[in-house]
Amino acid sequence: MSKADYRELGKSHDRQFDAVACLSSSLLEMPDEREALKALKSMRQVLKDGGLLIISQGTTDKMWAEKPRFIPVVNRPNFSRVFVIDYTEKGARFNILDLFHEPERTEFKVWTREYKRVLLMDDHEKLLADAGFSSTEFYGSYSFDPYDKASSDLLVCHAIK
Repeated sequence: MSKADYRELGKSHDRQFDAVACLSSSLLEMPDEREALKALKSMRQVLKDGGLLIISQGTTDKMWAEKPRFIPVVNRPNFSRVFVIDYTEKGARFNILDLFHEPERTEFKVWTREYKRVLLMDDHEKLLADAGFSSTEFYGSYSFDPYDKASSDLLVCHAIK
């Protein structure tokens, strides 16, 4: 497996793919919309004609409207994760608390992910059109439930080159 900057996939991949996946809010790592557009154009470049781009993120229109401060993300017998979110005008800082619940491992870790600009459904739709994708569909789950700005807890985008 190789590493590549997904804003420049053509430099590290000399072939085209049937599909590209950009999962778990990866696109939010881009510092601004210009860089996000560059990443989407790069992904389109390495797709075959008719190829599929899948984007997913947990930051949704519903979440942005409600702005919850605490979100329990994982709660298993051996591990829990909680997001404590500080919202800015256009972005958010996710303070992440990982708690380990095992006899040999009971420590916790705290770390942060900062997104300067949160991209929501309308932002994705515009950026994908600007990147040259021919059609886009949005879902609120991996089961293809329709995306609803008021109630969906997951944003999944399906775009065709």
